[in-house]
Amino acid sequence: MAISRSREYEADAGSARVSGKPLALASALSKLSSAARQKPINTNPSTAHMFIVNPLSGSTIMNLFSTHPPIEKRIEKLQKMKGGEF
Repeated sequence: MAISRSREYEADAGSARVSGKPLALASALSKLSSAARQKPINTNPSTAHMFIVNPLSGSTIMNLFSTHPPIEKRIEKLQKMKGGEF
């Protein structure tokens, strides 16, 4: 679980380095998260790791086992990235 979460952060950092636009990526994550909250996806929890943002809604015990780090933390890290370190 921790490995999967760190890979998510690394994927965000790599994408920001390639695009050179960490703030645009943070904005995109925010929009995806908002859309997921407005129109939740009925999916099997075993497939949640294949989504860009966590498709599982609510604050259930399942969130403790989520492979996705909190979207707010991902956005915060991207916003702090200004062509430098992640």
